[in-house]
Amino acid sequence: MSHIKLICIFLLTALIFNASAQSEFVIRPNNYIAYKTQDPIKIDGKAEDLIWNSLEWSSDFIDIKGIKTPKYKTNIKMTWDDTYFYILAKIEEPHVWANITQHDAIVFHNNDFEVFVDPDGDTHNYYELEINALNTVWDLFITKPYRELDSPVLNDWHTTGLKSAVYVDGTLNDPSDTDNGWTLEMAIPWSVYKTSYFHDVVPRDSFWRVNFSRVNWDYELSEGVYLRKKDSKGDFLHEYNWVWSPQGVVNMHEPEKWGYVYFSSNQAGSETPFEIPKDEEIKWELYKMYRLQKSHFSKTNHWLTSLKSIQLMPVILYGKTLNPSIQNYSSGWEISIKSPFTNKLLSLREDGKFKIK
Repeated sequence: MSHIKLICIFLLTALIFNASAQSEFVIRPNNYIAYKTQDPIKIDGKAEDLIWNSLEWSSDFIDIKGIKTPKYKTNIKMTWDDTYFYILAKIEEPHVWANITQHDAIVFHNNDFEVFVDPDGDTHNYYELEINALNTVWDLFITKPYRELDSPVLNDWHTTGLKSAVYVDGTLNDPSDTDNGWTLEMAIPWSVYKTSYFHDVVPRDSFWRVNFSRVNWDYELSEGVYLRKKDSKGDFLHEYNWVWSPQGVVNMHEPEKWGYVYFSSNQAGSETPFEIPKDEEIKWELYKMYRLQKSHFSKTNHWLTSLKSIQLMPVILYGKTLNPSIQNYSSGWEISIKSPFTNKLLSLREDGKFKIK
């Protein structure tokens, strides 16, 4: 084979590799319209309030990578009023079990249901809430995704005023029968998401970035007691992660991939049009560049400083070409794109924090 052919093959391989690196996540985030309820909801896990009957279930949960169909179904409904964000989760499970009872223990060591909320969508300062079938709660505030080395997690943060309840369609912790599953009903006060005393945080007719996860374990029995199953070496088998909006990777802590919940002021039964804004798609492109930067830095301990190294191919959205720019600093970088749709300047820096100028 000639040297020219070898060079051509090398360049083509590099181009394909870099192009795929920039488009490694091609799953479009899910979205859901949460309609406003006029009446408060009784939180008892039974979902008997009329509002729930007027709301649509979400699409079935998928595995976290967005590839496999889970063993058991999971669906959610959402609504809201001026005080609470209401969530109903229907969890199919033939053996409902749980043994963690202490608040802020590691609840996902049981089968659980998890809520992730990033109100302003900058991927920093977001909230996680986990609940098992005993209605045991683990709530925490995460300052930065775990991919950042300096990412303090506030485990002593509490969802003050949270109302939650579980109803088991079967018998909890009884391996002698087969259950249908459990439902989890919760009311999260908007006040827990406030950043200042006078902050009107209620997202009327706007969207938040939200995702939901269900952790499920294979089990074994020891004297009639459910336990997480171990392999022949005595190590726990890996858990299953089933989610509402797929992440593309086994990691819930990439908030830029979460779904979109639009909080409509209209009542259920009306139709509210909602499309993910085009600027959000620009944001997705920025995070592709960010992940490429992070990958390069992990291998070389240096950032890429030229856009030619970060973006080999132009990105065109809805007939508009995106024109990124980069500013390099001693501590890192900031990549910006002026939106051809809104004229806003969308920027992303080396620690993954997104902002609009």
